[in-house]
Amino acid sequence: MQTVLFDLDGTLLAADQETFLKAYFEIMAESAVKHQIDPKPLIETIWTGTRAMVANDGNRTNEVVFWELFNRHYPGDSDKARDMLDEFYIKDFPRVGKTATPHPLALKCVALLKEKGYQVALATNPLFPRIATEYRIRWAGLSPRHFAHITTYENSSYSKPNLAYYRELLASLGSEPATALMVGNDVAEDMVVESMGMKTFLLTDHLINPGAVDIGRFPRGGFEELYQMIEGLPFLE
Repeated sequence: MQTVLFDLDGTLLAADQETFLKAYFEIMAESAVKHQIDPKPLIETIWTGTRAMVANDGNRTNEVVFWELFNRHYPGDSDKARDMLDEFYIKDFPRVGKTATPHPLALKCVALLKEKGYQVALATNPLFPRIATEYRIRWAGLSPRHFAHITTYENSSYSKPNLAYYRELLASLGSEPATALMVGNDVAEDMVVESMGMKTFLLTDHLINPGAVDIGRFPRGGFEELYQMIEGLPFLE
């Protein structure tokens, strides 16, 4: 094993998805109103664009897919809305960080892997622009510099749970499924890599298992167990 992929939300970043989304859209709505934009059609179009990114077939980046759909479906001035969203991510999105709590072992796990010579990448679902993803990394007590690659909507042409997303990420790292490990908390989105021959570790602190899948076959545990597993890994030459 040479490469370790980490999910972000619910894995390195302790955040409840519903609480995060509620704050995210509430603060976005406040920002929209300040710019005299009706938040309801804005948020509805964002959801539509998000679904399009999840369904992306790889012909274009998620960013291109999102904005093509947004421009086509948003009923108002799409240029004005885009300017407002750009400003939102710079000025207001940091306030969403109140919903997240850094785990003290997140940094230790990543740091120990890097000390041992492993390539560490962030395999977060690439539905956000890089600026938002970097904020979320910092909320977890980490830095973008900790990762060899970070998936964002600018550099990804697929989304989870599409296996092509993982193939694209591994290719960017020069890695193969047989030499990689995926650490995540979502059975459907993260553990799907098992079918590619990738090793897995299911982090159960914020377990998401909507299909009630039997998780008995996955190596699993909380952050303490994850750290112990990393301690047992050999140093790479």
